[in-house]
Amino acid sequence: MIDKKKIKQNADPVETMESNEELILEGRNSVLEALRAGRTIDKVYLSSGDTDHGLVRIATLAKQSGIVVTRVDRRKLDQMSVTHAHQGVIATVAAHSYCTVEDILRTAKEKGEAPLIVICDEVSDPHNLGAIIRTAECVGAHGLIIPKRRSAGLSAVVSKASAGAVEYLPIAKVSNLVQTIEQLKKEGVWIYGTAASGSSSLYETDLTGPAALIIGSEGDGMNRLVSEQCDFRVSIPMKGHIDSLNASAAAAVLLYEVLRQRS
Repeated sequence: MIDKKKIKQNADPVETMESNEELILEGRNSVLEALRAGRTIDKVYLSSGDTDHGLVRIATLAKQSGIVVTRVDRRKLDQMSVTHAHQGVIATVAAHSYCTVEDILRTAKEKGEAPLIVICDEVSDPHNLGAIIRTAECVGAHGLIIPKRRSAGLSAVVSKASAGAVEYLPIAKVSNLVQTIEQLKKEGVWIYGTAASGSSSLYETDLTGPAALIIGSEGDGMNRLVSEQCDFRVSIPMKGHIDSLNASAAAAVLLYEVLRQRS
């Protein structure tokens, strides 16, 4: 099982917000879960005008870990913020450590469980990616895979949308999704793609075995080459006038059906 507290960080923290969105965390849940998970944090900035219990708790945990806590004017936080919803706290951190596909498979094996992996195929909206990560962590998925190009990265917006789940869910970033899917197939993982025109209805599909669920991009769905690698193309039943769900909603429906079947 991957101990995210012990993963070596791959970048030095910075004092400014200008260079890389992956070097900051915003919002109470994001910062609190990072502290709990033992992520390397350089400094925590708190609004000098807020003294409520939530911020006091964050300050206490940070100081106990030897992290510098600085009180600044809320307008300063507004200037630093990427999400524009910092809730009175921003932290500068080391860059997020991505795992490997092998790490994800090892996690499932060590737990004695059939692998459950989410593959995001060019999901570019950071709010959608964050919500997918949150749901995947909640259902006990073993990891999530994103491509290096044409995908949202683990930015402050993604972290906040995930409510801190990025600190617990192993996430791999790969150069070639098709090759990664081929690798998973060799390891005995079945590939399930989501498509409105899919031939397999979700509630008639067996999801109890080793599974990787592919969530397509918000506008175009799965890439053609990725779609061709699917063992099953699964559709979610629709009864209303609208014939599709957004990426994060579709992922939630699929993942909780997996959890139901496996329970």
